[in-house]
Amino acid sequence: MKEFQLIERFFTGRSSPRRDVSLGIGDDCALVEATDNKSIAISCDTLVEGVHFYKEIPAHALGYKSLAVNLSDLAAMGAEPAWMTLALTLPEVNESWLSEFSDGLFEAAQYYGVSLVGGDTTRGPRSITITINGKVTKDEALTRSGARNGDWIYVTGTLGDSALGLDILRGKVEVNAADKAYFIKRHYYPTPRVLAGQSLRQLATSAIDLSDGLVSDINHLIKSSHVGAIIDVDALPLSLALKNAVPIDEALGYALTGGEDYELLFTVPEAQKGALETSLAHTGVTFSKVGQITTGEQLKLQSNGAAFEAINCGFEHF
Repeated sequence: MKEFQLIERFFTGRSSPRRDVSLGIGDDCALVEATDNKSIAISCDTLVEGVHFYKEIPAHALGYKSLAVNLSDLAAMGAEPAWMTLALTLPEVNESWLSEFSDGLFEAAQYYGVSLVGGDTTRGPRSITITINGKVTKDEALTRSGARNGDWIYVTGTLGDSALGLDILRGKVEVNAADKAYFIKRHYYPTPRVLAGQSLRQLATSAIDLSDGLVSDINHLIKSSHVGAIIDVDALPLSLALKNAVPIDEALGYALTGGEDYELLFTVPEAQKGALETSLAHTGVTFSKVGQITTGEQLKLQSNGAAFEAINCGFEHF
């Protein structure tokens, strides 16, 4: 199968139609329509075999996750997903693999209203690069740099399940069959908090998605905001499955440093605490208060009023 046959069969015409796409796949560039009062949010992520995923990952899961991790970046900005491009590098053309991969990719794309407008395919070690674009009303985008002393720190969902799922795949941890399926699914199929991010636009002072681990990611936020933070380790939201699967100290380690949760961490001033529950009620997303912003660019972890030391500092490429 030639390159353009591959594109035509597995990727052309499968995106959800959008009125703001004037010209999609098939030309030298795509043409999209921007709105005068909107800013365009742009993010790019690359997933490399052997670094971000194992060769054995189901192709459907890889397609879904490749887009989901990009959507999580838009969620952290409070942006509405719109368009994406896909650069796909493959060692060979495997039609069965491509069929499953594209099914997973477009399952996520159709659910979140994303249109594939272009990209590239080439031969080489397997990797997937997606550049995603979204829209957000001017001056309403959430950033990492707005946290202020006294703001409360919240996270959505539960933390640590994905990291345990990865360790199960690595053969480092054994759990019962039902829990094994749950943790692996949490690793393969993260839920980007797109609607929650949009609901926070006029409430939160800052936000970041949790991709490299809470400790690592909140350090990015406090550095950008020139503030410090105290995290109450005992307040971290842990799933019942995680607490039953491993001892509590290990569960907290997964929650603090495991990574790939793709939940949102955000800060809210005291005056907006009461409005938070109302704002997020329609999203169906749970959220937990886990700490507070302080002065001084330093992160402190506490448990029962005493200092708590994280096991490691999250994922780093180099």
